[in-house]
Amino acid sequence: MKILLTGGTGYIGAHTVVELQQSGFEVVIADNLSNSFADVLDAIEFITHIRPVFEQMDLTFADQTKTLFQRHRDIVGVIHFAAFKAVGESTQLPLKYYHNNLFSLVNLLNSMKEFGINKLVFSSSCTVYGQPDSLPVDENAPLQKALSPYGTTKQIAEQIIWDTIQTSNLNAVSLRYFNPIGAHESARIGELPIGVPNCLVPYITQTAIGKRPYLNIFGNDYNTPDGTCIRDYIHVVDLAKAHLSALSLMLDKNNAKNYEVFNLGTGHGYSVLEVVNSFERVSGVKLNYKIADRRPGDVEQIWASTSLANKILGWKAEKNLDDMMLSAWNWEKKLAEKIN
Repeated sequence: MKILLTGGTGYIGAHTVVELQQSGFEVVIADNLSNSFADVLDAIEFITHIRPVFEQMDLTFADQTKTLFQRHRDIVGVIHFAAFKAVGESTQLPLKYYHNNLFSLVNLLNSMKEFGINKLVFSSSCTVYGQPDSLPVDENAPLQKALSPYGTTKQIAEQIIWDTIQTSNLNAVSLRYFNPIGAHESARIGELPIGVPNCLVPYITQTAIGKRPYLNIFGNDYNTPDGTCIRDYIHVVDLAKAHLSALSLMLDKNNAKNYEVFNLGTGHGYSVLEVVNSFERVSGVKLNYKIADRRPGDVEQIWASTSLANKILGWKAEKNLDDMMLSAWNWEKKLAEKIN
C-alpha cells in the first residue's frame, strides 16, 4: 500500500518513513526542503535498504498539490507533517505560519477529496491545549487560547479537518505530540534544524559539540520546582511508531469514529534543568549554559495523559529520558564525523 508523507524529509517525517518501509508500506515523500535536506533520503535508504519516492514541491500551491496526486493515484492514505513548527519564530512571523500551515492543509484536503483518498493522519501538537487548567492533560481537556501563532495554526487545522469530515467520507486521526527528541539508533537520521535551534535538545547537543558557545535557558522563575519550564519529552522513534498505529487503525477499519484525537507523550514531565542533567549524565560532558529572559509563547508546564493512545492504538512510549538524550548525542557526534 502506498502512503504519502508530506514533510517526509523532516525530523519526525524521516523516522516515520523508516517505520513504514520496515513494515512493508510503499512511501512517497512530498517536501519543499525548506527546513530539511535531500540527503536524508540516502540515510533512509541505508537503514531500510529502500529508497522512498521523493517529490520536491510546495503544498501551499494548489496546482502543485493536484499534480502530485495525479502522479500517484494509488495512494491509500496520507500522513501530513509539512508545517513550520518553531513556537518562538511564529510569534515574530505569524503570517508565515498561517500561510504555510493552513494553505497546505486546505490544498491537501481538496486534492484528497478529488482523488478519493479518505484516510489522513495529522501531525498536531500539545500546544493546542495552551496552559491547561489541570495536569496531566487528556484529550477531553478544553482547548485554551494558544500561546503562539504556531499553536493557533494547529487548533485551526484540527477544526478544518473536523469540518471537512462533516461533509465528506474523510477519516482522520490527529496526533497531539508533546516534545519529540532523540534520534534513530543507527545515528543516521536525527534532528538537524537549519540555523540556530529553536528546540532545547539540538541546542544542548550543538553546545556540547562546540557549535554554540553556550545554551540559553529561557526563564528560571516559573512556578515549577526548579523554576524552569516542564515538558513531556518523547523519543522520536516511539512517536514515529504511533503514526503507523494510527494509520493501521483506519486501514483496518477499527476506528470507532471518523475523527479521533490522541496524545502522544510518555506521561511524565521533565524540567529544562532535568533534561540538561540527563544529558550531562549520559554524555559525560559538562554544559555551558546561561539563564535568559522568558521566551514569548512558552507554556509553563505540560505533560500528557496517554491512556487513550495506550488503549485504542495499542501504543506506548518505551524509551526513557536518558535513552533519548544518549541517542541525540550519538547523532550529533555522527554529524561531527561527517564534517571532519
